[in-house]
Amino acid sequence: MDGSGEISGMDDVEALEHLHHGGDYRELAERTTNPYVLRQLARGEYPFVWQVIARNAAAPTDLLSSLSRRRNTTWNDNYLLQLIAAHPALTGEALDGLVDLVAVRLREGDRPYGAVVELARRPELSIERLNWLGHLPGASTNLRRRIIRALAARPDR
Repeated sequence: MDGSGEISGMDDVEALEHLHHGGDYRELAERTTNPYVLRQLARGEYPFVWQVIARNAAAPTDLLSSLSRRRNTTWNDNYLLQLIAAHPALTGEALDGLVDLVAVRLREGDRPYGAVVELARRPELSIERLNWLGHLPGASTNLRRRIIRALAARPDR
């Protein structure tokens, strides 16, 4: 690597062959805009790289959807779902699918509250559907309050 943290003279696809540790994977995930490279990085077992990919504006919808199903620890899983819920590329059926996935995780007791609140901020989703999340097994009174606040702050209100 050179002083900038990049592998000298290599494009991102070529750099995939020269990754030695998690830090290399993270750095590449932070800087690349290449969907192919992001997909290859997402295949790895580093949850912190999945999270960086979920923050990357170039991450395509299908990749975000597949990342939402990855599992590591409850904390990492919930944080990943929160990042994916906030990603502007997640729209349409993929966004609806994330609502369904978050509902399952609530029922399992995983408490993906950050993801629920991020979903409540999304004007594409109906208020009724988001309120439904707050009344599922696993939801708390505090989560219902946070949903109400997020809904009230939406630009469509």
